[in-house]
Amino acid sequence: MLAFYDEPDMVHEMMDASTELVLRLLPRVVSEAPLSSLFFWEDMCYKCGPLISPAMFKEFMTPRYKRMTECVRSLGIDIIFVDSDGDVSELIPLWLEAGVNGVYPMEVAAGMDVVALRKQYGRDLLMTGGIDKRALARGKEAIDAELEAKVPLALEGGYIPHIDHAIPSDVPYEAFAYYWKKRKELLKL
Repeated sequence: MLAFYDEPDMVHEMMDASTELVLRLLPRVVSEAPLSSLFFWEDMCYKCGPLISPAMFKEFMTPRYKRMTECVRSLGIDIIFVDSDGDVSELIPLWLEAGVNGVYPMEVAAGMDVVALRKQYGRDLLMTGGIDKRALARGKEAIDAELEAKVPLALEGGYIPHIDHAIPSDVPYEAFAYYWKKRKELLKL
């Protein structure tokens, strides 16, 4: 992280090299194994916000993201997600500007509210996750409340509800099975 300040030219060079690698590989990958979506795995936020400032993202990452998202779209892929835990709210506008149109996992413990984000961004922002993983350990009523608050959003499209990270170790199998069955019922699957 200090290199962003101490050696920005080196960081730019590293990011350019990584971007060039992706741009050269993507056409070949898509020709041999067609893709329906692309995910950036970045984890650039934590519970209280970004680990990288919006200004740094704009300088170091936006130009490279734009090049990659334009390439991906030229190959017929229009679902482009960033995976980042934490409170991603400050970075969402920058991701959208850079051509990313989806975010995962929408971590509830970090304040990510998929219903509020839908009101703010409409269908311009695709989302997955957003179901509080901690609710599964609190029992059926908590599971029902989480699902009933968020599944209607999924029925509008552009949102896939599922737990907002790995299943916590304190979740009994029966609770997860109940969550899965109830989710399928509400989604009419």
